Amino acid sequence: MAYVDLNPIRAKIAKTLETAKHTSIKKRTHAAKHHHAQPSTLMPFAGSSRENMPKGIAYSLKDYCELIDTTGRCIRDDKAGYIDNTQSPILERLGLDSAQWLALTTEFEKHFCYAAGAEQMMNAFKRHTHHQRIRGMGKAKELLKRA
Repeated sequence: MAYVDLNPIRAKIAKTLETAKHTSIKKRTHAAKHHHAQPSTLMPFAGSSRENMPKGIAYSLKDYCELIDTTGRCIRDDKAGYIDNTQSPILERLGLDSAQWLALTTEFEKHFCYAAGAEQMMNAFKRHTHHQRIRGMGKAKELLKRA
């Protein structure tokens, strides 16, 4: 999967993973950047392996993005296609702070109940469902303020 996702970089068709057309990494990062669910046409990342794990890839999306980004940077610059070290890390380009990401991924159920996402999306959900309050609004403002 990583090999295929890096093909457009190696072929010099794209400079960044999120601009590499026709790849799963582009679809996944686009969804993550816009706080959407992962594309239903792709096998989802289900996190680390554990008992009763849902169907999916036993890896987190964040770790996969960092793996691909790091691998693309390891390709030597005298070889065809590599991710230039002057490019900022992928999580930074996507507007994801690692401390915020860690809180979201390790304490998700503690902070969110019916919906999760940026404040604007939470408010839209609240209006749509006619809720007075939605648990997690404060954390949405705190953790997803750059979203």
